[in-house]
Parts: sequence; structure tokens; C-alpha cells
Amino acid sequence: MIKTAKYNAIFMVAVSLIMYLFTRPIVSFFTSDASVMYYAILAMRIVSAGYVFYGVGMVMSNAFNGAGDTKTPTYINLFGFWFFQIPLAFFLAKFMGLGPIGVFIAIPVAETAISITSWYLFKKGRWKKIDI
Repeated sequence: MIKTAKYNAIFMVAVSLIMYLFTRPIVSFFTSDASVMYYAILAMRIVSAGYVFYGVGMVMSNAFNGAGDTKTPTYINLFGFWFFQIPLAFFLAKFMGLGPIGVFIAIPVAETAISITSWYLFKKGRWKKIDI
């Protein structure tokens, strides 16, 4: 499990670097509109900062599923996305005045929180007691 998370994290670092360093060519493949490119480049660069955590969280979530504990990742995702990421995006965009950048920032922040929560709950080991 730890080895899988490590390899996925390494892979996601590579993906993050590609997405960060080659953002403009990737975006220009899809659009040439300057205003769209501006926000797309911002979004890709900000979101790619959380890919490592996304990769680890994905491994942890699937480990729970593989062990037969489907409730834990369901609750983690429900709270992580619906009750944390969406309100955080709204708060950053509207109340902090960040607009779309606030929405982009909420994505890696939520992914990081979800990954840390998944890691913590996996280490706790309750998933070992699930009967399937």
C-alpha cells in the first residue's frame, strides 16, 4: 500500500511538472482566446500543485474500497468535496474577493485535506475489521 502511494506520488509529481511547465502549449491546443487562455493557465497551474496529494488520496480511497470498506471513502468524499471544497471555493471567490482564482485554490486545498484524512483513517486501521 505504502509502495503504491509512493509510486503514484512520484508519477503525479511528473504530471504536475508537465502541466505546470507546458501549460501554455496545452491550453493553446484547445483555444486561442486570450481571456480563456488566461484563466485556463491559472487553473492548470494552481490545480496541478495538488496532483501529488490527489494521487495519494486516490490510492488510499481505493485501498478502503478494496478492503470492503466502502463507507469510509464515501464519507471522506462527501465531506471533503460537498462540505469543504465547495464552501471554501465560494468563500474564497466571493468573500475574499479572489474570484475564479479562489475556486482554483479550493481544489488542491480540498484534495490535500482529503488525502491527509484518508491517510490518517487508513493508519487507524478500522478498515481491517470490516466484514464482507
